[in-house]
Amino acid sequence: MSIFKKHKIIETNASLLLVLSFIVVTIGGIVEIAPLFYIQNTIEKVEGVRPYTPLELAGRDIYIREGCYVCHSQMIRPMRDEVERYGHYSLAAESMYDHPFQWGSKRTGPDLARVGGRYSDAWHVDHLSNPQAVVPESVMPKYAFLSNAEIDGRYIEDIMKVHRMVGVPYTTEMLDAAVADFKAQADPEADTAGLEERYKKVNIANFDGNPALTEMDALISYLQVLGTMVDFSTFIPDPKR
Repeated sequence: MSIFKKHKIIETNASLLLVLSFIVVTIGGIVEIAPLFYIQNTIEKVEGVRPYTPLELAGRDIYIREGCYVCHSQMIRPMRDEVERYGHYSLAAESMYDHPFQWGSKRTGPDLARVGGRYSDAWHVDHLSNPQAVVPESVMPKYAFLSNAEIDGRYIEDIMKVHRMVGVPYTTEMLDAAVADFKAQADPEADTAGLEERYKKVNIANFDGNPALTEMDALISYLQVLGTMVDFSTFIPDPKR
C-alpha cells in the first residue's frame, strides 16, 4: 500500500483524523510549553533597563491614547535590512515593563524602537505639530494641540501603583515622589538629584520649549527614552537564550 493510500484512510475517516490531529497538537504543545516550567525566567536580564519615569509613563499613555501604535511598531526584527535601518534588534527585556507592549505589526511610519536621541526635542515638537512640514510625504495627523494641553500629574501615583500590581518594580520611594519627579523632569532648573538617583539615564529638559508642563512634554520624554536604556556597545547576548 502506497503512502498516498495510507493518507487516504486518515482523510476519509473523520474520527481517526480527529484523534491523530489531537495527538500531534498535544505533542507540539508539550514540546513548546514544558521547558518553560524548568527555567527561572523567560526574559534575559539586561543591564540598564528600568521602569519608566512618571513623565515618561504619562507620555506613553498619551502615545497609546492617540493611536500612535497603529502606524508605528516598536520591535526591530533580527534581520539584516531591519538592523541596518533601525539599529540593534529588539530584546525582550526592553519591553518587560510595557503593559501593554507596543511591538505592533504595521509600519505606515518607521519603527520607533530606537528613536530616542535620534532627533532633538525641537524636531519632535515640529514633527508632532505639523508632520508634513518636516516630512512632506507623511500621512501622519497633526498633534499641535498637545502643546496646549497642560497636565499636573495628579493621578500619576495611582497609575504607577497599578503598574506595580502587574510586576513593574516601582518602590514606595518612587511612588511617594511621583508627582515631584513628574514635574522635575520637564524643568531643568528643578532639583533633580532624587529623580536621577531613582531613574538611571533620565532625560531632563523643557521638552516642548514652553513654560507650562504639557502633554507634548510628556510624549516627547517618552519618545526620547525609547531604545536608550541598553548600551549596545557593551551588550553581549546570553548564548543560552
